[in-house]
Amino acid sequence: MPGILNAKVEKYLEGLLPARDALTAEMEAHAAKHDVPIIGPACGRLLSLVTQLSGAKRIFEMGSAIGYSTLWFARAAGADGEIYYTDSDPENGRRARLYFERAGVAERVRQLMGDAIESFDKTPGVFDLILIDINKTQYPEALKKAVPRLKSGGVLITDNVLWSGKAARAGKDKATRAIQQFNKEIYAQKDLFSVIVPLRDGVAICRKS
Repeated sequence: MPGILNAKVEKYLEGLLPARDALTAEMEAHAAKHDVPIIGPACGRLLSLVTQLSGAKRIFEMGSAIGYSTLWFARAAGADGEIYYTDSDPENGRRARLYFERAGVAERVRQLMGDAIESFDKTPGVFDLILIDINKTQYPEALKKAVPRLKSGGVLITDNVLWSGKAARAGKDKATRAIQQFNKEIYAQKDLFSVIVPLRDGVAICRKS
């Protein structure tokens, strides 16, 4: 997924990033080789920072793939964190579990296989932080599901909200129109304080009042 920043700015920001540990670098290499969508290291650091600043412990990911973002969350939340991983691909789930075990965070990750929204519906309770990174046509539905399940002061993070810049143009395809609807709704909801950060492909960060 191409970013929305000027290519030179993107390269500059990437060059500033500290080297990742061997396991994280391995996950990045696997994703690049096999065309697996991951949030990447710049956004991974953002997830980690928001988790630490908010003190989030109970975290639900709608869409986890090989568990790259899950690992950033699990490490940031600490030993008492509880992170819910979701994906519909058994191979992704198997690979993610191996990564979690090698990273020493497997005990704090709950893996749920199948449709992310259906898994969310089946998981009781409220959450400190929710990530939306699923099929883009599902974004408006995911928003409706997520907000009532966030605690007061909880954080909603959503990836790909600028959608390679297509969100800023007239939406002709379903995915773009869904993202445009989602973006309007997060700013319109009175119980959310929302900011879209133009990092990589656009990340929305919302705090529930």
